[in-house]
Amino acid sequence: MINYTEKIPNNVDLGRDRVLQRALEHWQPAFLGWWYDMGPTESRDYDVYLRTAVSVEPDGWAQFDYVKMPDYRWGIFLQPRDEKRQVNFGTHQGQPAWQEVPGEYRSTLRRIVVTQGDTEPASVEQQKMLGLCCPSLYDLRNIFQVNVEEGRHLWAMVYLLHRYFGRDGREEAEALLARRSGDTDNPRILGAFNEPTPDWLAFYMFTFFTDRDGKFQLCALAESGFDPLARTCRFMLTEEAHHMFVGETGVSRIIQRACEAMKESKVEDPSDVRALGVIDLETIQKYLNFHYSVTLDLYGSDISSNAANYFTSGLKGRFRETKLEDDHVLIDASYPVSEVLGDKIATKNVPALTALNERLRDDYIDEIRDGVSRWQRVIDQAGIPFRLTLPHKGFHREIGNFAGHFISPEGEVLTAEAWKKHEFEWLPSPKDYAFVQSLMSGRVTEPGKFANWIAPPLRGINNKPLNFEYVRFN
Repeated sequence: MINYTEKIPNNVDLGRDRVLQRALEHWQPAFLGWWYDMGPTESRDYDVYLRTAVSVEPDGWAQFDYVKMPDYRWGIFLQPRDEKRQVNFGTHQGQPAWQEVPGEYRSTLRRIVVTQGDTEPASVEQQKMLGLCCPSLYDLRNIFQVNVEEGRHLWAMVYLLHRYFGRDGREEAEALLARRSGDTDNPRILGAFNEPTPDWLAFYMFTFFTDRDGKFQLCALAESGFDPLARTCRFMLTEEAHHMFVGETGVSRIIQRACEAMKESKVEDPSDVRALGVIDLETIQKYLNFHYSVTLDLYGSDISSNAANYFTSGLKGRFRETKLEDDHVLIDASYPVSEVLGDKIATKNVPALTALNERLRDDYIDEIRDGVSRWQRVIDQAGIPFRLTLPHKGFHREIGNFAGHFISPEGEVLTAEAWKKHEFEWLPSPKDYAFVQSLMSGRVTEPGKFANWIAPPLRGINNKPLNFEYVRFN
């Protein structure tokens, strides 16, 4: 028997639920098998300075100590219940929030939980090899922190499946461990989570762009009328913030180091910059274009009856739903979406209920734009005449109204031939990937040392110095 207080920190009274105990006792060995198989390569014996959530209280959700990752205490936490909470949108607005799954929404809610849950192990699989070429112990520790917390988020979704969805939920929980990122026969559900993460620049871009999509999806689900899902997602958001911090500061440090090298050597041509052993700004722009466009597809079709049904049913709200000043029903509201008409991009108004994916995507774009502007300030402060830009939202899209069209970063509708001619001016080429990976042929493991292609951070983790031994190799 598992000691549930010690092995699985939780605030769901796990020790008293015998049915759930038996289910998790069966699932936990399978999870550890997956971790040994698909988790960070060659890392099981490392002592890693990690934070662990042991409660939802301010002094309990981030306790730091050295931990071997297979021994990490993957806890199950829901934000404390608000007895007065109501469904805040859709046709059930004003009713008490549901503590059990409404029968008519059972399959839809299960689909929502499974889709969110599938993203968590997928990103661990995508990043499993990166520890072998880390730029510092600080960065190695950060990727391991992201990995174990994605594992904890998987536990959170699996708890919901086991607790509220019976046999179907148990089968779905097993399937979450069976799919593999990028696998031809049994891939992950969403496209961005089947893309490779071949290098650290890709990892930082992923945690900035794609983990931020995770934030927006969790915020929408945190509005759900199904209270256990909402409470689960609200606590997950406290951990997601660090993942986005890792991404934004990681890219910023790569930009900073490139600008330093350019100023020191008085060069601007990308080939000259690369010769200095840093990543040129043009390649960073290409990575930005790729990860931004792939992440935009995660929001789904611009016009979606599924999204309308989720909202009307009270299952998934909008970003910061309760802070929006409207009727939270949207029967008579409209929202603008873009479409390609001939060789032009046009905007039309559609019923707001059907455009909820597009609205969430636009909320995401606003926040992304602010982050890119912070990267730009690093370049401007260095006096380098280069501008990072977000491509048009139709660029390099495979889902929605822009799928099947060829849109330039500036928003021009192109022919397939014109797109092909310029593709690798806008997206990373095989040569670009090869160059970036050539910088990451080994790992930097001396405390306080950093690879040449990335600047040190401003400060360490949990007030530790930069030369702290964040990972101990055994």
